[in-house]
Amino acid sequence: MLQPHHDGSPLYVSDPTPRMGDSVAVRVRIPREFGPVKAVRSRSNPDHEPRFTDAAKIGSCDGWDWWQASIEVENPVHGYRFLITRGDGSSVWLNATGVWTTETLDVDDFRLVAYDAPPTWVRSSVLYQVFPDRFARSGAAADRPAPDWAIPAKWSDPVDDVPPGRSQQFYGGDLDGAAERLDYLAELGVTLVYLTPVFPGRSNHRYDASSFAHVDPLLGGDEALARFTAAAHERGLKVIGDLTTNHCGDGHEWFRAALGHPEAPESEFFYWLDDAHTKYVAWLGVPNLPKLNWASQELRRRFIEGPDSVVARWLQPPYSLDGWRIDVANMTGRYREDDFNAEVRRIIRRTMIEVSPDTILLGESTNDAAPDFQGDAWHGAMTYANFTRPVWGWLSRPGSESTYFGQPVGVIPSYTGQELVDAHTRFAAAFPWRVRQGTMNALDTHDVPRFRTHARPGAVPVAFGLSVTMPGIPVVWAGDELGLTADDGEGSRMPMPWGLLDGVRSVAEGGPATNVAGPAAGANAETPDDVPDPATGATASEARATHDLYRGLIRLRREHVALNDGGFRWLHVGDDVLVFVREHAEESVLVFASRTAADVRLELDAVAGWERAEVVYGDIAIDVDAAGEEDDGGVRLAVTGPQFAAVVLPGVRL
Repeated sequence: MLQPHHDGSPLYVSDPTPRMGDSVAVRVRIPREFGPVKAVRSRSNPDHEPRFTDAAKIGSCDGWDWWQASIEVENPVHGYRFLITRGDGSSVWLNATGVWTTETLDVDDFRLVAYDAPPTWVRSSVLYQVFPDRFARSGAAADRPAPDWAIPAKWSDPVDDVPPGRSQQFYGGDLDGAAERLDYLAELGVTLVYLTPVFPGRSNHRYDASSFAHVDPLLGGDEALARFTAAAHERGLKVIGDLTTNHCGDGHEWFRAALGHPEAPESEFFYWLDDAHTKYVAWLGVPNLPKLNWASQELRRRFIEGPDSVVARWLQPPYSLDGWRIDVANMTGRYREDDFNAEVRRIIRRTMIEVSPDTILLGESTNDAAPDFQGDAWHGAMTYANFTRPVWGWLSRPGSESTYFGQPVGVIPSYTGQELVDAHTRFAAAFPWRVRQGTMNALDTHDVPRFRTHARPGAVPVAFGLSVTMPGIPVVWAGDELGLTADDGEGSRMPMPWGLLDGVRSVAEGGPATNVAGPAAGANAETPDDVPDPATGATASEARATHDLYRGLIRLRREHVALNDGGFRWLHVGDDVLVFVREHAEESVLVFASRTAADVRLELDAVAGWERAEVVYGDIAIDVDAAGEEDDGGVRLAVTGPQFAAVVLPGVRL
């Protein structure tokens, strides 16, 4: 049965970026089959005191009635829900989690946000994650001696995921090598490049920064970052960097000045466990990652506040980063009774607005991110609870064993389609709509196993199809588009196997093959289609097929306004098949995702305009039934196996 619906998209909210005191029109649509409706009221909660506003019926179209109320934005995060009273006097509540017959929690309300709005380009972004040591090497990399901490490796060597190799194995990728592959990224269709840390450290991942004042010379130094961002911008690509605001490395200049020196100004930057300042608090007890103490005003001045801070410097020319991803954002500023998290994130965003307002701020928060992500600073979350883990649960092979996001749980949980929807709704509904649009839809990242490793047969198109069509930023972790597998976050950081792609595509797309890994690596010789790459196990033909799949789905996302700025409404939820629609005034896109053969019948009024339906992706049969004696007709959608399909329909009329 169709249900009343509202979300934060333009169909339902007249102003997604209001200011305090503004009046915003909010609309709810109610299907005719819901029965007679006596009244609709919006229920806001300004200053935590309920306030009701009567809605008026503003029209009817395609089997739905539309109601509209006006809400004055009285708090920076203004929650609201709807109370719908039926003709028989009974009532239901409508909030961000759905329709309820009992009173609902404030935490599940829809939200209007009056803080500074995110950049408009966030909604149409497709993100590609680059781990600099493993992405590509320029010719200059071969002339740089390996640092004293490193265990040098050839590009074709397998990843060593056991300490000390885990953090010290060094392949020598650099920013100029990555710049040589920007044409490849532009051709793939991504729009936003996320670089994991580029500051110097004593590890291959560089999350143990020894300075924030310059780019690691092993990556080419400051000039190489400036060259990389300039080359990316020439191709229409944006670039964000990675900052560790929770900790630095024990080799950091601030920490070295403070260790054993209580009188040093930098001593207040850290948490000490003894008066001599020789014992200290570290991230998760890892001794080379001392935790930062954000009670220090001087730390704030140097690192995050104002135009001379670290945050500001790299957003300005000649580097001109387009934003930051903040590592361990959920732990930043938090230690026992201290909680400076909100202050820190708001200062970071204020600084970004002062020096470069059209920039994005993403925060890592691996579990329930919603309490910190209410639009005051972070534009979106790098998180796993609302998308990654539910999709893994639905599309992984039953009984698969994995480290599963760093947690030694053994068997990956196995979800039905309903459980995926329940999990996604539980975690995503607590975000304001605009934060939900900026949250990363990652199948995997550099911290977790590769999705393909345990995917059901035929599941990769379905999974990445969901990434590009559900609200949020689609994510490609470098190598996913070539079909790479790994059962550990460290193993997933393998060097890009450019030889696979160069064997079947022109090397001119990414620069000379010999400049990728260096002449000694041997990774760029042409690889026959059916010969597995020794480092990845993938063949060139498999890499080509997966690359074309990713390119096609990214193109789908970028070509359809409904997938960037449309609403989101579930139409069918079954054990093995999910159907939803992204709706906009210009067009609607219906999405069909199944892990088996499936045959689904939708009510005719679920969406309108079936006579103009156009299948734009996938292989799906559509049969529009005429109305019969028993019902008003329906639409049958059928696929013969695991399938991701997208169907374009007319836009929603109000």
